[in-house]
Amino acid sequence: MKKKIVQTDKAPKAIGPYSQAIQTESIVYTAGQIGIDPATGEFIEGGVEEQTRQVLNNLRNVLEAAGSSIDQVVKTTVFLKDMNDFAKMNAIYSEFFGENPPARSTVAVAGLPKGGLVEIEAVALLL
Repeated sequence: MKKKIVQTDKAPKAIGPYSQAIQTESIVYTAGQIGIDPATGEFIEGGVEEQTRQVLNNLRNVLEAAGSSIDQVVKTTVFLKDMNDFAKMNAIYSEFFGENPPARSTVAVAGLPKGGLVEIEAVALLL
């Protein structure tokens, strides 16, 4: 089984020695996405809700570049700078993962790249 590197300009470029995603024969593993607008390279304006929406749009774009989709996500991990933002993040998250959401873990962290408020990574099936 070979792995394929996934890269798209519709999501922020990697800010370290990692790939946006890795695709295998049947699964896509994404790197964590943060709330950076790929067009500007800067964080989207606003708080955790706006960053969560941008994170999930970035994630969707990476998944689509890999030949998958947000509907094929089976597991996510959410990293929050402040667990007090859980309800706000969750409200936006539920817009993207409605009736049949994937399995999920959510953890509070001491810090995120570039001072982000939320980061999400995913594992998805290929279409």
